[in-house]
Amino acid sequence: MGAATWANRGGMGSMEAYDDAVAVMRRRPSAAPEIRDLIRYATLAANGHNTQAWLFRPDEDGITILPDVQRRTPVVDPDDHHLYVSMGCAAENLAIAAGTAGRAGAIDVHPAGDGGVRFRFGTGNGNDQSLFEAIPQRQSTRADYDGSRVEASDLRQLRAAAAIPGVDLVLVSERTQLNQLRDLILAANTVQMGDPAFVAELKRWLRFSPNTALRLGDGLFSAASGQPPLPEWLGPWLFDRAFSVKAETARYARQIASSGGIAVLAGAEADPAHWVQVGRACQRFALQATALGLTCSFLNQPVEVPEFRADLAALVGLPGRRPDIVLRFGRATPLPFSARRPLAAVLL
Repeated sequence: MGAATWANRGGMGSMEAYDDAVAVMRRRPSAAPEIRDLIRYATLAANGHNTQAWLFRPDEDGITILPDVQRRTPVVDPDDHHLYVSMGCAAENLAIAAGTAGRAGAIDVHPAGDGGVRFRFGTGNGNDQSLFEAIPQRQSTRADYDGSRVEASDLRQLRAAAAIPGVDLVLVSERTQLNQLRDLILAANTVQMGDPAFVAELKRWLRFSPNTALRLGDGLFSAASGQPPLPEWLGPWLFDRAFSVKAETARYARQIASSGGIAVLAGAEADPAHWVQVGRACQRFALQATALGLTCSFLNQPVEVPEFRADLAALVGLPGRRPDIVLRFGRATPLPFSARRPLAAVLL
């Protein structure tokens, strides 16, 4: 009671109120979902820094997803790679939700035009009920996992779910190769942490209190990353003093050691159309993992630091390619979910 009173007096709000509000954002659509319900489910997709850099323009024939360039992260994502991957994740959620509602359709990518991804409504039923059920439960679980082995049957289901044309998936579960991947990830993370611009951009997207996380509806909320919620006046001060190469290296090394495996996804070409396809495959992988009782989180540092991409590609047997996504997976206790912005903020 004392801690809760202190928190509310400090203006940070309570986790109980936060969890209740986020549960509303993630509620299941009605038996006859409307366009707004489908878009809300699309917004629950994975996306870089939880920036939600997308806009939705519905019409009678479908929904176009457009990049929201005001929410770019130009330091960590200078060529908008993550932005287009995120749009692909949202498009796949949209397609799965529409299929469950009897409006299964097709996804088209038009990066050379307005940069949009188009979902055209159809009239059929989708075949992804288990993935649909997983949409509100999927999260990037940035915590230690339990170290348990992922069965071969589960790995086969993950491969099958992520089978999207133009995308290759490599699953790594052998410890020697996992340790080599760990070393690449830690080296790239050290480079990023030595870049003041990267740290400043990351800090702009951090949210420390439940009230701020709900009010803004975006960003990386400390409680959703396994850290305690803090007043907004205190969080940045502690971040500046606790965010160090040593601490982050130890945290990532521990998390990788506790994981059941790492997935690497790479598009056939390094262009926005293929990045969208990678996003679709990534979202399906994460949803299938959720349906199987597994958790995931991103380890994209060797993708984001260009000088490590070739080494990563060679390590996973894709020489000459640009890797797009690195995901660890395993089993862990879920964390609080991330918030989402209201639909009015993303609807055109």
